Amino acid sequence: MFDFDRIIDRRGSHAAKWDSMAKLSGITAEDAIPMWVADMDFAAPPGVTEALMEEVARATHGYYADTGSWAAALAEWAGRRHGLAVDPAWVSPTPGIVSALGLIQQAVSEPGDEIVVFPPAYHAFRKIIRANGRSILDVPLEERNGRYVMDLEAMTAKLTPRSRAVFLCSPHNPGGTVWTAEELGALAQLCIERDLVLVSDEIHCDLVFDGARHVPTLTAAPEVADRLITCMAATKTFNLAGAHVGACITTNPALKAKLDARINAAGLGSYNGFGMTATEAAWRTGESWLDALLPYLQGNRDLLDARIEAAAPGARSMRLDATYLGWVDFSGTGLPPEEVARRVAEGARIFASPGEQFGPGGESWMRFNFATPRPILEDALGRLEDAFGDLRAAA
Repeated sequence: MFDFDRIIDRRGSHAAKWDSMAKLSGITAEDAIPMWVADMDFAAPPGVTEALMEEVARATHGYYADTGSWAAALAEWAGRRHGLAVDPAWVSPTPGIVSALGLIQQAVSEPGDEIVVFPPAYHAFRKIIRANGRSILDVPLEERNGRYVMDLEAMTAKLTPRSRAVFLCSPHNPGGTVWTAEELGALAQLCIERDLVLVSDEIHCDLVFDGARHVPTLTAAPEVADRLITCMAATKTFNLAGAHVGACITTNPALKAKLDARINAAGLGSYNGFGMTATEAAWRTGESWLDALLPYLQGNRDLLDARIEAAAPGARSMRLDATYLGWVDFSGTGLPPEEVARRVAEGARIFASPGEQFGPGGESWMRFNFATPRPILEDALGRLEDAFGDLRAAA
């Protein structure tokens, strides 16, 4: 029903993934492949396209009226996919999750306060914390049995009177770790004990593979509800990043009022109608598309894992339970990170995300977005095999 092998030429369409590649990476080859920013090269669900075409055909693109249907669609989706009961009254729409993280900081902290991050973690956490004049309190993750774990003893030792909030990726980006209910509960208890706001960025929660199950933080630790803000969106799930629409969910009316005050102070109470229309349509009509996408992404993950480790002896790919962002450690190759980066960019003509962007612990890693038609992924993997061929010959 859905052709994920179809190659859609996105060049020249204002697609940041493709059209910003040369400027940001210096890779000017016409056949360069972008495997950096987290959007997909697949057509969105047909129901989304139909809803947008109806809006275009109507030809009257005035202000969007929030009648409640958008939050209701989100609540219904969260209930169906994750068993999470959401009251639409708990929902605050925002122009994307990253901007929401900035607004949350403004609502619950002051300049100079500390925000806890578990690196290597989503690089935009670091950017938005610094942009808001707050400090990053890094609590590096540990790798155990092929997945990341949080070191809460280290976090306890590092917390100071200026620590105000925790930014958590759930599932984690990069590395694709799906946190257990026990792990989330332990973090929640520490947040309660130390009076911290817990911000659970669950934007990848729909992109979980066989053998794993996403547990919403609110489900795992309902006792933390009065200091919890859950961030969700349809944008990663359905390839709608350009919609720039996300949601913050909190059961605490006082906390929600603080966040809404920052949204209004920034003049963000008027919503992007095209984005709201697209994301509501995705939640209401996109389930069969997602059910078909997940096995395809899982196949791409398995292909990446097998081929990249064979391409460069000593390289290893962390086994993802979620996301479409391969996380590859090149430390075992014996090559310094700058040489690995050179081979990927110059030899393979691939723009991947360097691991140091994600903070401490990412220095020897690179992130590869494999949410692309398999023929493109096969091409990219063949190029990586060529770029590291001398290592195989010497092995």
